[in-house]
Amino acid sequence: MSSRPSGAEPSVSFPALVQEFFTDYLIGQRALSPRTVAGYRDAFILFLTFTHQHLGRWPAAMKLVDITPALILAFLDHLEQERHNSVGSRNARLAAL
Repeated sequence: MSSRPSGAEPSVSFPALVQEFFTDYLIGQRALSPRTVAGYRDAFILFLTFTHQHLGRWPAAMKLVDITPALILAFLDHLEQERHNSVGSRNARLAAL
């Protein structure tokens, strides 16, 4: 017997959510160009790499609840201070997230 309340949806893994975002939303619903999707992909790679180093957790083990405003702000600060990204580049990555 499941410990989940009756009618509750099973939780979806974070990797499945990311995949759905790219395939169903960006490509399927928004029909974004391959270059735009690649830009979003690159932003996610940077963010997941930062998150792994910051939280010590592999992306496949992450949960949506792990992505807090504080984590996103730390990532954006990292982009400016460590990677020396411009404000425009920082904002483009924020838009991807």
